[in-house]
Amino acid sequence: MATSKGVRFWCECWTQDLTEQEQRPALRASFDAYSPPQADRWVAVALRTISPALDTEASDDAWVWLYQGRIATRHALLHGEPCAVAVTHGTTRIMWTIRPVLFLPLAHRQGAELPERAYDFKPHASD
Repeated sequence: MATSKGVRFWCECWTQDLTEQEQRPALRASFDAYSPPQADRWVAVALRTISPALDTEASDDAWVWLYQGRIATRHALLHGEPCAVAVTHGTTRIMWTIRPVLFLPLAHRQGAELPERAYDFKPHASD
């Protein structure tokens, strides 16, 4: 099934220390993409940026996705399917997820203060 016009993509980057059994993955970054190409490009730019710092195996995995896996990722996104890309560098797993969404949540709102003037706006009364 092809994606409809209103669909956007929510992208996240997570890391996890594989030596810590109890540790949950940590969200490192998120991105709101307007199209499958923009979503997979976000992952591609990140992988190209970090690949020189990765160990040989992780760097090879990154480049395999960049040259081969990216096509499958784009195809899946065009059909409204979620995707994930992961590399393991030493004891750290880095994973990017992309999923189609009809709306986007307010990310990183826990504990965040709204701007001072945000409370000045009142909802309109319905007529």
